[in-house]
Amino acid sequence: MTREHIIRLIAGTFVMGSLALGWFVSPYWFLFTAFVGLNLFQSALTKWCLMEDILRKLQIGK
Repeated sequence: MTREHIIRLIAGTFVMGSLALGWFVSPYWFLFTAFVGLNLFQSALTKWCLMEDILRKLQIGK
């Protein structure tokens, strides 16, 4: 699995998890959903992603 696919998997998991937590626990969890969305937007514009750097240092993915 490539790093790009792993990053998409992590982002999707974060979004779905935070939506569930926002629905069942507290609406403040929706802020985490917004943070993930902003991070995706930022990485598309700057071509830099912190998660990619973390995965590279951990030598995960190609």
